Amino acid sequence: MLRAVIFDFDGVITDSEILHFRSFNQVLAKHGIEITTKDYYKDYLGLTDIDLLNLLVDKGLLGVDSQEMTNLAEQKKDIFEKLAKTEGRIIEGVRDFLAMLKQNNITMAICSGALLPEIELILEEARLRSYFKVIVSAEQVKKGKPNPEGFLLALRKLNEKSRNPIANNQCIVIEDAHWGLEAAKAAEMHTVAITNSYDADQLTSAEKVIAHLSQLNITDLQELCN
Repeated sequence: MLRAVIFDFDGVITDSEILHFRSFNQVLAKHGIEITTKDYYKDYLGLTDIDLLNLLVDKGLLGVDSQEMTNLAEQKKDIFEKLAKTEGRIIEGVRDFLAMLKQNNITMAICSGALLPEIELILEEARLRSYFKVIVSAEQVKKGKPNPEGFLLALRKLNEKSRNPIANNQCIVIEDAHWGLEAAKAAEMHTVAITNSYDADQLTSAEKVIAHLSQLNITDLQELCN
């Protein structure tokens, strides 16, 4: 039985991945680094800010200590927030989909590698915050996706607010990247992939792959959990 839907944020609710990409490149330009669009979507999309910077260090592309890394992450956050206020956009179909879930009494949560202020800013601007009982963001977990920690924490927080506990297999995760799908499967949750960031052939680990949220109705979702 379907009880909850847990959404990734960037690339599922909002089309802000390009804003993260631009923000990182503005900050990294001072260090003579530019991430190409191809490399960003291949290697970095879905990572937390700190994990992305750590990966650049591991690859020998960025030479900074932990304090400088924290400063870079703060600078990136500030740039992103400015861009989000003027260029943030909710993906078409999201509003209707959330309304459908609410009408059917399905609990909703977000589990994202983005920071909480970034998520809250876009949701508040779009007047969508009230749909989500729980938001798990990058700073709340020790290990980001593909580790299942974030999804398990989201479920635990949902159950703190529920008299009737929700089981892992009563949750559907909607993701746009394979890191998130791996994490959801490791959390023993059902998976739907949406092709906003990657082609369908790169998301075959999902139980269902869609191009648009309008392709899903409540019966489709319930069948996944049966």
